[in-house]
Amino acid sequence: MSKFGVVVFPGSNCDQDMIYVLRDLMGQEVVELWHKDKDLKKCDFIVLPGGFSYGDYLRSGAIARFAPIMEKVIDFAAKGGYVMGVCNGFQILCEAGLVPGALLLNTERKFICRNVYIKAEQADTLLTSGIPAGKVLKIPIAHGEGNYFADADTLKKMEKNGQILFRYCDEKGNITPEANPNGSLANIAGVCNSGKNVFGMMPHPERASDPVLGNTDGTFLFQSLLSTVLQ
Repeated sequence: MSKFGVVVFPGSNCDQDMIYVLRDLMGQEVVELWHKDKDLKKCDFIVLPGGFSYGDYLRSGAIARFAPIMEKVIDFAAKGGYVMGVCNGFQILCEAGLVPGALLLNTERKFICRNVYIKAEQADTLLTSGIPAGKVLKIPIAHGEGNYFADADTLKKMEKNGQILFRYCDEKGNITPEANPNGSLANIAGVCNSGKNVFGMMPHPERASDPVLGNTDGTFLFQSLLSTVLQ
């Protein structure tokens, strides 16, 4: 069993969803880490959940990036520790420089909340190694600033280093402009850092992991990371 720490910021609203999946469905030890904490409580894996940290004033994640707990998260990641950010958590990772790129306003300038389709671009990362080859996943999104952007040189380096984790696609796995819900560069839905120990994604796998919801595609990601973290 691994010990997961879920960071709770003022305005987080997906923290309990993430805790429920990790603790009740995946059977892991989970602790809440408050934004003012300065101790990661010996966790093996840190999760930054979705929500609207500090009300999403300024840019989404811009204030949370300076929370006391983030100093420890940044140090943990620099030493090779596993960190995952979902939605607002992904925005915080970008603001903290833990993953490359930035998340801009959706091209339609509207908050989008619906199911989308994504597929893994890499088969050898912590989050994707357990996903069957070619598998299309149906995962919900809920964001107003999910338009991923990186400059041309950064994108080229990321492509070469296998840092693109997921792309938006249609139900058949075709990566098309029509399947892109927010205008993200190259249909990017998730990325990792160069060390491949920090992961960020806009879709919410924790909202697609309980059979009662009629969709368990998100469990592929959680089972994948557990198979590695538990080794």
